[in-house]
Amino acid sequence: MTNPPPPAPRRALLTRLGIPPTLAWGYLGLLLFMIGDGVESGYLSPYLIGRGIPESRVALLFTVYGIAAALAAWLAAVLADLWGPRRVMGCGLAVWTAFQILFLTTALPLANYPLMLLAYGLRGLGYPLFAYGFLVWIAAVTPRARLGTAMGWFWFAFTGGLPTLGSLTAGALIPRIGAYATLWAALALVAAGGLTALLLVRDRHGAPRPRTAGEGPLAALAGSVTILWRNPRVGAGSLVRVINTASQFGFLVILPVHFTTTVGFTLTTWLHLLSAMFATNIAANLLFGVLGDRLGWRRTIAWCGGAGCALSTLLLYYVPTAAGPNVPLALLVAAFYGATLAGYVPISALMPSLEPRHKGQALAALNLGAGASTFVGPAVVAAFAGPLGTEGVVWIFAGMYAVSCALTHFLKLPGAPDRAAPAHPAAAPHPTPAPAGKDLR
Repeated sequence: MTNPPPPAPRRALLTRLGIPPTLAWGYLGLLLFMIGDGVESGYLSPYLIGRGIPESRVALLFTVYGIAAALAAWLAAVLADLWGPRRVMGCGLAVWTAFQILFLTTALPLANYPLMLLAYGLRGLGYPLFAYGFLVWIAAVTPRARLGTAMGWFWFAFTGGLPTLGSLTAGALIPRIGAYATLWAALALVAAGGLTALLLVRDRHGAPRPRTAGEGPLAALAGSVTILWRNPRVGAGSLVRVINTASQFGFLVILPVHFTTTVGFTLTTWLHLLSAMFATNIAANLLFGVLGDRLGWRRTIAWCGGAGCALSTLLLYYVPTAAGPNVPLALLVAAFYGATLAGYVPISALMPSLEPRHKGQALAALNLGAGASTFVGPAVVAAFAGPLGTEGVVWIFAGMYAVSCALTHFLKLPGAPDRAAPAHPAAAPHPTPAPAGKDLR
């Protein structure tokens, strides 16, 4: 069963904006869900350290969380192809809710670190199943000529919540209700977002599609991995996606402490800087999605993403460290870093086009890279913060971005330019990805 089509003026407006009209409520639900998921991003690390948990153990906690998120990001694409995006999103909401309750009612009050690892780690399965399951839905219904823009809107909602509005929400709530109660508020936001998307989106692509002979779960899982070496360009693209947000997740572990203890900002000011960083990222997601469709996906990824992030990562460390708690300067470099992260947005459209016969498998591989970044970043911090310090970790991330810039030049589309055809209202719908998973940024 599907909802009645939106009124013609609303449908026309959404189409002009690049939003699939039948998925509009899903974008809103994703935004609310990711606001809840992002509430903790700017303060959970110093909060746990303040409760007596060593920094190395906090880094390990985030690493375990990231490993679970990487696994879920890969499975989201595969499972959405087998079960349908709606069911996968429902599973993500249920997992996030159940393990957040366990974390808040038992693990955190008892300061039981093994239980924290279990509860918080398994909660990491939740948001990728929900968010990347919805990304599969977008890929199934969006015309190819508008795919980059639709992906830009996805990341607009995603980063609008994690960590932009999430951090802003934390900054507003913590002084009023305290850090612990703010984590409960996050649960309420996640539930609201999840229910909005699951109850109000009725697009037919949310259901499982018919499968052909030999297209079972094992084949789907295997194909989404073997494509990494069957098509080396897909493998390289997956690595580029790992690098894209590795620094973001690593910085969420190490920079709150650096900015509040070494640079001299208060925790509230740091949260405001984080919000400004990703508020810029929100607008840039749309900009680079549209720019990639018009000027070329590879060119946008390599220079706006790879080269831009290599520079902005270094500036984010050195400018505040040299200038001290100078808010205008810190805001400037934080905004620049947030904008350059969005330079990778067109890879969501590029990757399935690298393997046109197995678009679903290519999206699953890209999803794997997206999820892997959530533990690679904290793992770099855990491994190198001790011997090299914060400065050394920053240089490692900058070097990774330089590598991604070089790799992007090998991601040439087979026999076609590296950008979509000009958008046209009558463009044919992008076909539902074939066997195996789908998904990504």
